Amino acid sequence: MPEYGSASIASDQAGDGPSAGAAQPYVQCRDLFKIFKPADLEVVALRGVDLDIETGELMAIVGASGSGKSTLLNILAGLESPSAGQVRVGHRDLLDIAEGELVSYRRLEVGFVWQATARNLVPYLSVTDNVELPMAIAGMGRKERRDRVRELLAALQLEDKARRMPSQLSGGEQQRVAIGVALANRPPLLLADEPTGELDTQMAADVFGLLGEINRAYRVTIVIVTHYPGVAQYVDRVVHIRDGRISSESFLQSTFQRSGASVEEEYLVVDQAGRLQLPQEYLAELRLDGLAIASVAGGQITLKPARRRPQRRPEG
Repeated sequence: MPEYGSASIASDQAGDGPSAGAAQPYVQCRDLFKIFKPADLEVVALRGVDLDIETGELMAIVGASGSGKSTLLNILAGLESPSAGQVRVGHRDLLDIAEGELVSYRRLEVGFVWQATARNLVPYLSVTDNVELPMAIAGMGRKERRDRVRELLAALQLEDKARRMPSQLSGGEQQRVAIGVALANRPPLLLADEPTGELDTQMAADVFGLLGEINRAYRVTIVIVTHYPGVAQYVDRVVHIRDGRISSESFLQSTFQRSGASVEEEYLVVDQAGRLQLPQEYLAELRLDGLAIASVAGGQITLKPARRRPQRRPEG
């Protein structure tokens, strides 16, 4: 254990930590910034985000309100333009994309589920017509549209609700229909912004379970922004964002103590520039504020608070 007043980080020379993955990520963000400029103010929502998402991964992004998680999701959806950095989704460079290509990307290559069901569904269209609408806009033939609707409603366990209007469905059923709408054109990427924010605990668990089934059945890459406390049990990885930067990632690991037992392990993220964010409780415990002293020995990095601030160079 590190001595009181210092933080010690061991290098994982045995290779037992999370794998970096050799394949090209489907989503890749490098030093990503987003700056909003309302009136005379400047708000930095994202501050140099580095993030890789593998093809077929099911991932959650969590963080406090205002941390930048929804802004990141909107950039991946093509709804916001990044201010600087790099962001690639598949073969698309979202920092350098023509307007026509962006329309095609949003229509065919990414599906989006909003928290508010009113944003996901057309209230005067039936379940079938809502799911069919994106395909009609994309120019898909009627028979192909109907076959796809039947396939999706079966996967979403909504076959008996095909003729109902959104107002005749429960909140959980409405979100399942919204997932069907988002998947209608077979996008390789599905984004969901707080999809369970307006649902009770049981309905939320059902929606997360369904997203897992969709991920396994269709191998679609899924990214979920959520505040749901138990989301780690439904996803491959949880990314924590704080103050516009990725601070840590957590994974559900087996404890091997009894059958089915698991624990969520959290890892600090060191970005491409070598930066990391220490948890607030570490800063408070070590009284780190401003300057610190770092040293490397025995495969560990030790971080200690500076006991006193260095004096300025004497004049003359």
